[in-house]
Amino acid sequence: MIRIGLISDTHGLLRPEAVDVLRGSDFIVHAGDIGEDVLEPLATIAPVTAVRGNNDRAPWAARIAETEWLKFGDVTLHVLHDLAELAIDPCAAGVDVVVTGHSHRPKIERRSGVLYVNPGSAGPVRFNLPVSVALMQVAGKEVTVRIVELESLRTA
Repeated sequence: MIRIGLISDTHGLLRPEAVDVLRGSDFIVHAGDIGEDVLEPLATIAPVTAVRGNNDRAPWAARIAETEWLKFGDVTLHVLHDLAELAIDPCAAGVDVVVTGHSHRPKIERRSGVLYVNPGSAGPVRFNLPVSVALMQVAGKEVTVRIVELESLRTA
């Protein structure tokens, strides 16, 4: 079994509570709007793959791709920041899971056999939405995901 931590929209704020939830992950995926000084601390927990979000325009972000393809066992992930910019047919491309951010709204949804996951925002509180991350487990072709809401931070 592979445990993958999913995080997005940190906007330069890596909360200790989010780090605590991600601890124990075998891999971490950051779905954009990272902000400076976030990826290095995450990499002390597990290897990190990140995509560039619409707010990641500073020179430090130039090396980060806008999309990533990842394979965990028999499961293929396609990662991008904004679902509205999805330029492929995930089902036809053999994608099992699409990971996005951008909306700050945590969501897990299955469409046409493809799992769509947005871990929500782990950074500054916006739009009165929860602060959250997600944990994904992959075992063979089986994928389970749960949103972990950091309740005490809803209005922080």
